[in-house]
Amino acid sequence: MNKLIVSPSPHVHTTERVPKLMYGVILSMLPAFAVSVYFFGIGMIIITAVSILSCIGFEYLIQKYILKETPTHLDGSAFLTGLLLAFCLPANLPFWMVIIGAAVAIGIGKMTFGGLGNNIFNPALVGRVFLFISFPVQMTSYPEPGQWLKYADATTGATPLGVLKEGLGEQTAGTLVEQGPDYMNLLLGNMMGSAGEVAALALLLGFAYMLYKKIITWHIPVSILGTVAVFNGLMWLINPDQYADPLFHLLTGGLMLGAIYMATDYVTSPMSRKGMVIYGVLIGLLTVIIRLFGAYPEGVQFAILIMNAFVPLLNKYIRPRRFGKEVRHG
Repeated sequence: MNKLIVSPSPHVHTTERVPKLMYGVILSMLPAFAVSVYFFGIGMIIITAVSILSCIGFEYLIQKYILKETPTHLDGSAFLTGLLLAFCLPANLPFWMVIIGAAVAIGIGKMTFGGLGNNIFNPALVGRVFLFISFPVQMTSYPEPGQWLKYADATTGATPLGVLKEGLGEQTAGTLVEQGPDYMNLLLGNMMGSAGEVAALALLLGFAYMLYKKIITWHIPVSILGTVAVFNGLMWLINPDQYADPLFHLLTGGLMLGAIYMATDYVTSPMSRKGMVIYGVLIGLLTVIIRLFGAYPEGVQFAILIMNAFVPLLNKYIRPRRFGKEVRHG
């Protein structure tokens, strides 16, 4: 005799679990990590280790002693937050600042809202922006590549975006771009910048891996990168002396890292594919506006955090059709 079993949702079960997804993303970041270690050496290893251990430790302490709940610090989410935070930092940042950034990322960005699945903003970006506002000098002093055994005493300089922003009053954008690293070096990561954001090619390899494993979809990264390319391209065509070409903007700064790993965070991005595209286009547009007309040379982190705040609105008004809903025609 067949029995009708009545139970609450979810009714569709898969093999996907939080640790599997989190460690899948972490695995995709290994090429970019390897490239960053190659260019920045011991500094990259130090800030990554400190960031990951701090994030895991803070999540355990907060859950066990403040929230009084079973710790989930080993499910991979804290590890991933620590790795992403390290990727957003200069490789010569003092380790105690990294610890502060991890505390803010986990304590304020994640656990204040109730932990994984409840946070409104990307935790790693919350930690990064807090450090950027609190310690602007240290957060904008980037080590030159090739100083493998130097950490705090590494020679520093400005990023290609910083050089472009500061020098536009005296030289044309084309001249400033030509004076910096060529496009091959920009693609490979041989330039100054945050530890893990410089390796554009390695980040794209990670993107391809996540698409292959169906960890993420193409909608958010492609809509962000496409929007930046289109609007930067229009401005470049209008006035090439004032604005750099779109390829330069795609390969510099934290755009690749933000588009591929930050904006695609499951919790803080829209649920529907239409919502993802709108979300990505607006992030790209805000990034271009901040880069070209704002006070800061980089704007992707602010653009993502701003759009994180609009995700509940996008989810409310752009919903996927409910399973079984009747569609009326005519």
